[in-house]
Amino acid sequence: MTLAEFAQILQSADPSATRYFSAQQGNYTVWQEYGADHLSGDSTYQARKWRIQVDRFTKIPDDPIVAAITAALDREDIAYTYLVDFEMDTKYIHHIWDCEVV
Repeated sequence: MTLAEFAQILQSADPSATRYFSAQQGNYTVWQEYGADHLSGDSTYQARKWRIQVDRFTKIPDDPIVAAITAALDREDIAYTYLVDFEMDTKYIHHIWDCEVV
């Protein structure tokens, strides 16, 4: 899967999701790749596994975009670890999906 394909999957859940940063006010979703592994077989390059972090910052306790992002990742069989944190200084609920995409 390419990074562009990943972006399309994420934007199917949140059309305003952006890469690296967001200039939006209020609730927003950003994503970025933070590493890659080269997968080889038979002594040749076969594929690349991307490590991608998706962050949803929201002040809505049951934000439907959070469920939509999870559903999109599940639908596409994308492996992820999910974490959630509350940021005291901004009062944002910070949802984090740490994904591995091949």
